[in-house]
Amino acid sequence: MKKTYVLDTNVLLYFPGAILTFGDNDVVIPEVVLEELDNLKKINNDLGLNARHVARLLDKLRKGGKLSEGITLEGGGKLRVETNHYDTQIPQSWDIAKPDNRIIQVCKALKEKGEKVCLITKDIFERIKADTVDIEVEDFYEEVVPDQTSQYTGRLDVYVSNEDLDKFFREKSLDSSVVKYYDDVSQSYLKPELIINEFLIIHSNINDKQTALGRFNGKKIVPLYYKETNIMGLNPRNVGQKFMIESLSTSAEIAPLVIIKGPAGTAKTLFSLAVGLQKIIEEQSGKYRRILVCRPNVTMDEEIGYLPGSEQEKIAPFMRPIYDNLEILIDSDEVERYKNEKELNDKIEELFERRIITTEAVAYLRGRSIVKNWVIIDEAQNLTPKQVKAIITRIGEGSKLILIGDPDQIDQPFLDSRSNGLCYASEKMKGSQLCYQVTLKYDECERSVLAFEGAKRL
Repeated sequence: MKKTYVLDTNVLLYFPGAILTFGDNDVVIPEVVLEELDNLKKINNDLGLNARHVARLLDKLRKGGKLSEGITLEGGGKLRVETNHYDTQIPQSWDIAKPDNRIIQVCKALKEKGEKVCLITKDIFERIKADTVDIEVEDFYEEVVPDQTSQYTGRLDVYVSNEDLDKFFREKSLDSSVVKYYDDVSQSYLKPELIINEFLIIHSNINDKQTALGRFNGKKIVPLYYKETNIMGLNPRNVGQKFMIESLSTSAEIAPLVIIKGPAGTAKTLFSLAVGLQKIIEEQSGKYRRILVCRPNVTMDEEIGYLPGSEQEKIAPFMRPIYDNLEILIDSDEVERYKNEKELNDKIEELFERRIITTEAVAYLRGRSIVKNWVIIDEAQNLTPKQVKAIITRIGEGSKLILIGDPDQIDQPFLDSRSNGLCYASEKMKGSQLCYQVTLKYDECERSVLAFEGAKRL
């Protein structure tokens, strides 16, 4: 049976093209949604951009008929703007002036008319409220990303015979056909379908503690080249960090994109900065001009635009985690590091004054071509799929892009573990020759004993 999908404002702000994704089903936009979009159209950020995108799309579609009566879409369904049904009863305590309640009222009215209605919204509370009045409701995903437990991690435990493990150490390569992994469902060892650039922990099938680390290059399993590298006084303390160093240290010509997911305290930002500084300051190879650091929660919209100062001064509070990591890297001596705070701060400021490190708002990357930069996008789980695509397509020749974040710490109200840009990029770039990625585990937290205990228990 044909359905009627009623779209909430947040769906169109998340993905303006959502209108065209429901096949031969009907799509309804309540007039209050248009009012909300109209209020956002002048804002100079991604919400404003998407609001304007929706306006242009609707303006184009209305030329094919009247939006109040219904316009046939390419998939066969009809699009209409609903302005009626103010008399439909909803709980008396619900203020009809609130857009969410008005949208639910429209859904209820259409259902009472006999239509098979489904409300599409990314607002969890609106989904809950709709359910209380027996309205079918669903979240919206621009692209299908698996549940977090099934998402790609970039690493796999496999098992081989003692002879094959010795051969790997001796010949520095291993045929992928000899490895197996343990399947928890069937409780048996099966042959894995290895993905290009997937990292492997290779165990002996006789002695589980006898291991080697490798990477599948698309043809065979090869050893890691940088796993023991000392980076700005840092040594990897666990397997995940060894995989991370391998990903970061591999040249931009081979791996221009690195995706690192993992919980707080696993040193994602620290190692990303450390390898960048090593390449620029210590190696002085000239491959990278500078380190460019961006964080998605810095939008440079009207709210932050009213703050006094230059761009760098405005976004400095948002970059405090970057400064914290630089304090560790500038002075690797944990005993002496904080004895002279002024000297430590001066050293960090020098990095910014010499433009070895620069910070920018994510919104300012749009339209650019970034060449020979070491680009770190911190907290990338707060990006939308559209934003992450825009960033990846800005990266020019000789640049290396590092997307890092924790999918369990999403701050944006309409993103979750399946719809955020970090996980979207991870799934879509899985199997790309140009992308290395790794997911750090909770037991690989190295920030402090308390941080590890908190990550494990909370």
